[in-house]
Amino acid sequence: MVHEVFPVGPLQCNCSIVGDETTGEAMVVDPGGDLVRIRAVLEAKKLRCTQIVVTHAHLDHIAGARRLSQMTGAPVFYNQLDLPLVEIMDQQAEWMGVALPEVAPPDASAEEGMKISVGGVTAEVMHTPGHTEGSLCLYFPNERLLLAGDTLFKGGIGRTDLPGGDARKILVSLQERLMGLPEQTIVVPGHGALTNIGDELENNPWLIGL
Repeated sequence: MVHEVFPVGPLQCNCSIVGDETTGEAMVVDPGGDLVRIRAVLEAKKLRCTQIVVTHAHLDHIAGARRLSQMTGAPVFYNQLDLPLVEIMDQQAEWMGVALPEVAPPDASAEEGMKISVGGVTAEVMHTPGHTEGSLCLYFPNERLLLAGDTLFKGGIGRTDLPGGDARKILVSLQERLMGLPEQTIVVPGHGALTNIGDELENNPWLIGL
């Protein structure tokens, strides 16, 4: 499996490219901007984008998804519960002081338990509401890899004071979904440094409290 993580866009969202070297297929997760760089990484790794996944519909994660889909023909998946955030994308752009991106409803809603594959690499959708109603994580069980979006960070959790946020729900998502994963699971948060479940169980004050 190929896995490249790099920050994109003005808020430095962690974009992941996960690919299968045998088939050359790849998914791009959270293409929040810098499409030239995303396409350059795909080309350097000899991969073609066949799936696009957005962990939640905040502008910094979804901004490039529509354009990347138009460029590659890949479908876009995110949870339909975040459609209200897409409908206020103009307000999001104003809050963040950036240009309004072209956005659209998902080609298919990414629902709890859904499997998304590229070649022999398969991710399971985990619906983890709290940061937004439709927030999701992608878990790759064979690789023990979690793309956590803005649900879990190194030493912290996603903020819940933005539209769609719910403090109670994010704590339930953390306790019932993420804390039960193997401790060696690598966690790629939506922003910032990578971590793992074991370190967060031991050091993250939000998880210790649970």
